[in-house]
Amino acid sequence: MKKLLLAFAFVLVSQIGFAQENASKEDVSEVIEKSGNSGQMSAARTQMLTMIPQDKHAAFLVDFDILMKKVNDATVEIYMQEYSKEDIKAMLAFYNSPVGKKMAVKSEKIANKSQESMASLQGEIQALMMKYIP
Repeated sequence: MKKLLLAFAFVLVSQIGFAQENASKEDVSEVIEKSGNSGQMSAARTQMLTMIPQDKHAAFLVDFDILMKKVNDATVEIYMQEYSKEDIKAMLAFYNSPVGKKMAVKSEKIANKSQESMASLQGEIQALMMKYIP
């Protein structure tokens, strides 16, 4: 009987420990949207379009959007595993604040500038890698 009570207590305690309430998928999607992630994806899409012939842009954009839906769904799942409902609510509060909104608006511009900056350093990055790769 003691073993049964001990087992029951263990199960109860472990369930309480793992009973963290998850945020809704809608709230998590909103965090991802408001974080400016779409601006970064837009910058990447624009850059990729420069490498694709004009007559294939429409088909590429359809395929790109399907792929980005999969990426977004996977990201939502990761956020739901890593953040509590309270975390997501706090993120939403931040992204709904003036500075949070400013970050989202500027995300594409910052992503473009970051890509340009990295491109200008590409030679230095290659030189560094060659220094350490036998």
